[in-house]
Amino acid sequence: MKLTNLNQALILILAFVGIIFSTSCKQMSTSIRPDFKSDSLVAHFDYFTYTGNDDFYNENPLPGDDYYYNPIIPGWYSDPSICTNGEDYFLVTSTFSYFPGVPIFHSTDLMNWKQIGNVLNRPEQLPLEGQGISRGIFAPAISYNPHNKTYYMITTNMLGGNFLVKTTDPFGDWSDPIWLPEVHGIDPSLFFDDDGKAYIVNNDEPDGGSTYQGHRAIRGIEYDLETDKTVGKSIMLVNGGVDLSEKPIWIEGPHMYKINGSYYLMCAEGGTSVNHREVIFKSTKPFGKYTPWDENPMLTQKHLSPERELPITCAGHADIIQKDNGEWWSVFLACRPIDNKFENLGRETFMMPVRWGKDGYPYMTKGDEVVPRIIRMEGVKRDSSITFGNFTKNDEFDAATLGMEWLTVRGNAAGLYSLAENPGYLNLKCADVAANELKVPAFIGRRLQHHKFESTSAMYYSPNSETESAGMLIMKNEQHQYLMVVEKIDGQTAISVKKVGATTLDVVSSETIILHDEQIRLKIASNGYEFSFYYALGDDDWKLIADKVDASFLSTARAGGFTGTTIGMYASAKEFSFE
Repeated sequence: MKLTNLNQALILILAFVGIIFSTSCKQMSTSIRPDFKSDSLVAHFDYFTYTGNDDFYNENPLPGDDYYYNPIIPGWYSDPSICTNGEDYFLVTSTFSYFPGVPIFHSTDLMNWKQIGNVLNRPEQLPLEGQGISRGIFAPAISYNPHNKTYYMITTNMLGGNFLVKTTDPFGDWSDPIWLPEVHGIDPSLFFDDDGKAYIVNNDEPDGGSTYQGHRAIRGIEYDLETDKTVGKSIMLVNGGVDLSEKPIWIEGPHMYKINGSYYLMCAEGGTSVNHREVIFKSTKPFGKYTPWDENPMLTQKHLSPERELPITCAGHADIIQKDNGEWWSVFLACRPIDNKFENLGRETFMMPVRWGKDGYPYMTKGDEVVPRIIRMEGVKRDSSITFGNFTKNDEFDAATLGMEWLTVRGNAAGLYSLAENPGYLNLKCADVAANELKVPAFIGRRLQHHKFESTSAMYYSPNSETESAGMLIMKNEQHQYLMVVEKIDGQTAISVKKVGATTLDVVSSETIILHDEQIRLKIASNGYEFSFYYALGDDDWKLIADKVDASFLSTARAGGFTGTTIGMYASAKEFSFE
C-alpha cells in the first residue's frame, strides 16, 4: 500500500503497536477479571513459567559446539533405553504412575534429543488405578527389528504384569498392549537375532526360589513375532549376579546384544541407590553359559569418596548403541545430589562413550574414573534450538492440547481440565480428590530439572467453601508434598502454604487476603536446599509468605521411591484425610 501522508503512516504504526500490546496484555493487565464460562469450582490459570538457574551451568559454559552437558536429558527421566534404525535414534524412560506414559525422544546424531510424544498415550494402554506414584510403569525397553521394520517397547505395569506395544512409525501411535502372562518379574527387554528369532530377557525369581533378600535372576524366553506369544519355557541365564557367593542384590534391567559374533548380557546390580552398578556377561549363544567380565562393574560410582566435588551417584541401568561411524555410546541413569546429600531431581539420563577392553568386554568407567559432566562428541554440532543447561519455559495455554512436558497422575484427568472452554487459560476444576489419595487428582505438573529454579503462575479463582482450594503443588509422592493454595478459613479468603506428610497436614504459613476479582499470582523458588513461596494480588509486588522451607522433605533421601519431584497447578474440593 502506498502511503500518501503522515497521518496514514501514524495510523498503521498505531495499529501495529495495538496488535503487539494485545498479545502481551494478557499477563500485564491483571486487574480486570475476564468473563469466564462455567466459573463454579474452577480455577483459571493464565500461564505457567519454569526457569532453571543452576550454578554449574553458569560457571561452566560449554567450550565448543560439539560438547554437551550431562545429564543429556535433565530431570527425572530414569531407566533409559535406546534403539536405532541405522539413521534415527529413539530413547524412552520410565514414568511409573504418571500419565501419559513412557516419553519417547528422537535424535539423528545422539547429542540433540527432542521429545516426539509418549508411547503410552491412551487410557487403554495405561491402567494405573489405585497405584502409588512409584508403582505403574517400570523400565521400558525400546528395540527395532530390521526384519519386519517394526519398533517394540516392552515394559512392566505393576498393576497387570509385563506387556509390549509396537509400531512401524515411532512418530505416531503405538498398539494396544500385548500382555505376556508367561513373563514374570520386571524389566523385560527384547533382542532380535540375525536369524530373525526374538528373545525376551527379564528379572525374575531364580530356579528354586530366592535364598536371601534381594536374590534375583535374569531369565530368558523365546518370543514368536508372528503370533506375538512366547515359546517354550523360561531359562535362568544369570543367578544372583556376577558372584553369587557375595550375595549380590537386585540384578535387573537386562539387555542382550550380539557383537562380533558373541552374545552380551548387560544388567544393573546392587539396587538403585549409591551401590548401583552395571555389569556385563558374555556367551557364545543366546541362552548359553554367560561368563561375567573379571573386571566388572563396567560402570559405577559406588566406591568413590562421598566428599568429591560435584558427585554423580547411583549410576547404572544402562543401554548401549553403535553409531554409523562405528563408535559405541551408552545411556544410563544417575543422580546429582547437592553436596552428596540429597536432590529433588530424581534419576536422570546420562550419556558417555563406551570403551572396549582387550578381552572384548565393553565398559564406561574403570577404577576411580568419574562420570563427566561435560563431554565432547566430535563431528556433531549442538542444536541451539534444543535446551541445554539453564533455560526458561513459558506456557501461555494458547495451544489446543497440553505440551509434552505436562503430566497428570494415574490417568489423563479427563473432565478435570480444559484448554478450550476459555481459550488462553487452563481451566482446572476443583476435583473431589485430595492430592494424597490414590486417585486421579486435578493436578497438571512438570518435572523439576534444576536444583535452583523459579516457577510462577497466575490464576483467577475464588473459593466458595472451606473444602475448596486451588494453587500450586510441588510433589514427590502421596506423603511428601508442599501446597500453596487459595482457600477459605473461618469464612475469610486466605493464601496458605501447607506441608503434606504421611499422617498430618501442617500449615507452614497462612495470610488472609481480600480479593476484588483480580488475578492471584503465585511463585515457588528454590536454591536447592530450601523453598521460598510468594504471592501477589493483581499488579502488586511479590510478597514472601514462607521462606527457608526444607526442600529435603521432597528428596529421595527422605521420601524414597523411584520418581523425581514435579511441580504444577492443583485444585480440589476435598479436605485432606489420613486413615
